[in-house]
Amino acid sequence: MEEWNNPIVTDKTSVLDSPPSGMERIRNIGIMAHIDAGKTTTTERFLYYTGRIHRIGAVDEGTATMDWMDQEKERGITITSAATTFFWKNYRINLIDTPGHVDFTAEVERSLRVLDGAICIFDGVGGVEPQSETVWHQADHYDIPRIAFVNKMDRIGADFENTLRMMIDRLHCQPLPLQIPIGVEDGFQGVVDILLMKSLRWGQQIQSDPFDKSADVFVVEEIPKIYEEKAGIYRERLIEALADLDEEIATSYLEGDAVDPESLRRVLRQGTLQGRWIPVLCGSALRNIGMQPLLDGVIQYLPSPLDIPYIEGIIPQTGERERRKLLEEEPFAALTFKVTKDPYVGKMAYTRVYSGVIKEGSSVYNVTRGRRNRVSRIFQMHANRRIQMKEARAGEICVLAGLREIVTGDTLADEDHPILLEPPKFPEPVLSIAVEPKTKADQLTLMDSLHTLAEEDPTFQVKVDDETGQTLLSGMGELHLEILVERLRREFKVKCQVGVPSVAYKEALLKKVKEEARFVKQTGGRGQFGEVVIELEPLERGGGFRFEDATSGGVIPKIFISAVEKGILEALETSGNFGFPLVDLKATLLGGKFHEVDSSELAFKVAASMALKNGVRKSGSSLLEPLMRLDVVVPEEYLGEVMGDLTRRRAKVTGIQKRKGVQVISANAPLVEMFGYATRLRSLTQGRAHYTMEFSRYEVVPEALAEELLKKWRGF
Repeated sequence: MEEWNNPIVTDKTSVLDSPPSGMERIRNIGIMAHIDAGKTTTTERFLYYTGRIHRIGAVDEGTATMDWMDQEKERGITITSAATTFFWKNYRINLIDTPGHVDFTAEVERSLRVLDGAICIFDGVGGVEPQSETVWHQADHYDIPRIAFVNKMDRIGADFENTLRMMIDRLHCQPLPLQIPIGVEDGFQGVVDILLMKSLRWGQQIQSDPFDKSADVFVVEEIPKIYEEKAGIYRERLIEALADLDEEIATSYLEGDAVDPESLRRVLRQGTLQGRWIPVLCGSALRNIGMQPLLDGVIQYLPSPLDIPYIEGIIPQTGERERRKLLEEEPFAALTFKVTKDPYVGKMAYTRVYSGVIKEGSSVYNVTRGRRNRVSRIFQMHANRRIQMKEARAGEICVLAGLREIVTGDTLADEDHPILLEPPKFPEPVLSIAVEPKTKADQLTLMDSLHTLAEEDPTFQVKVDDETGQTLLSGMGELHLEILVERLRREFKVKCQVGVPSVAYKEALLKKVKEEARFVKQTGGRGQFGEVVIELEPLERGGGFRFEDATSGGVIPKIFISAVEKGILEALETSGNFGFPLVDLKATLLGGKFHEVDSSELAFKVAASMALKNGVRKSGSSLLEPLMRLDVVVPEEYLGEVMGDLTRRRAKVTGIQKRKGVQVISANAPLVEMFGYATRLRSLTQGRAHYTMEFSRYEVVPEALAEELLKKWRGF
């Protein structure tokens, strides 16, 4: 935030005719938070204050710029991440607004993979809520510097200091408040700026008239007497934290000298980029309080592409790792983080350019697929609107059109200097439904439409059951699948019927086992021969699949060892004793035999598959079900009824936290027991309670229940 000398500030920057020069003036950021914390409302204010739009839309009215899908407008929630670009004080900000609902966590994951920084928004009443923790840990995975904004400080029950405590307790980070609120709840008027030791008060709020310039005014004043002591305490804490990183500030602090705000901002930025602390600001996006300082915080404390020293990838030919600087002079390298299909443009690949330059009409090499494609057009996106560009340079986020064979996570590069970048990682689906076309004429349209949706959404999977012939759709939750079915009917005009949801069960080995298998097939010509000895052992929950080659002396040539691993991987999907995929398993290849003429990759794949299936039968397996983490916010008078209902659903309560007038129940519950819970909770509490639910882990189904399920599946 710059030092304002005028008592009245009308700081509204319009869109620039040409982008600012220099990568140091680019910010690639995302907004992430729990559902209903105010992400889209904040983005709408950003667009207004930077001149990108001239009338503010509202989420509740379905007029928000970034929520452009029909389902988003109707439901008042963000479903898909949306990108936009705007300019603030001669800085270019490329922003991605992400969903808050856990069912759409893939949108957050793929956005964070390509962003340099993020704003994490917290509800001033709820503080750090479950999905806030989830997205925070996702950002930790990619080492993304963050600033925090405590929103809704005008709501009843808002508590700034409680949110700070929750950040420490739940997120294990060091929040550094740069502001404290003036007034509480309905009396919230503005903030005290801890760096400038001034108060910023917002008076008249934005009117419906886009030409009413009084809407943009806030006043810089002396700190009210009642806040002077509190502001002084926060400033001292801030300087103490910064002194640990900077000797100059430490010396000034110990000698009692004043430290100028610019020095504080410099060290604040340095520590934020290192991940040492999180600058925290506050306000109310709905009432337009605190938006200009938050925009200043983006350009002052979040990184430019030049602050990211390099990207690291793998050279495909050698398998060696290479670091590449994020400069235009370097060979072209980019990562596609999202793919959509437009009826007029065709496939649109949302892409982060890390190095080099890509021009309209040029060819690019898809390193992941080993294919060369031509880029027909390049776009900058503003929600669902396209602005054509001639080129995209290092540090920019753009959309490439014309690339036929491309999916989320593909790396694009200069063919003479290929590099393979790490793609985003997505969670496995936990819920399935069966879908059938109403007529035979709809069958082909259904499969084509499902293929398009699966290309767009990496957490959506389509599978045809070999036994029943049913088409099964798998996703992250009831809402996720409900939205996908709506899109089938609305966008693709597919007439279909949907079955009841079913849980994605899995299986795990009970004990370690060693198994030998041989595949021999003699025909008139060359035969097939492969023999393996494999040890199988269970891993801890969430351990995934591991393969180890423990052979020696060339008993199996290296060319066939990868075939053994592939054979086991493919067989994991169908080799469980209950008929479900196997997880959390380590397979060690101990030995085997080969024939110089008859052995082949196919023979060893089949032998490995046989060994796995026989080993699972010998070991036995346990049935695993998805367990969900649940937070129920319930008025105190309904606590008993809600607790009793959770117990009947096999939920285990892990804690109860008291807030003003409500209790927050934290629990773990099996997904299969939670179908229809939203309706039941409304009924129990007269619509006054609400809940959030997200996947936690897989756990073993109780033995008695597993036997009941097995009888049900077998039809007796």
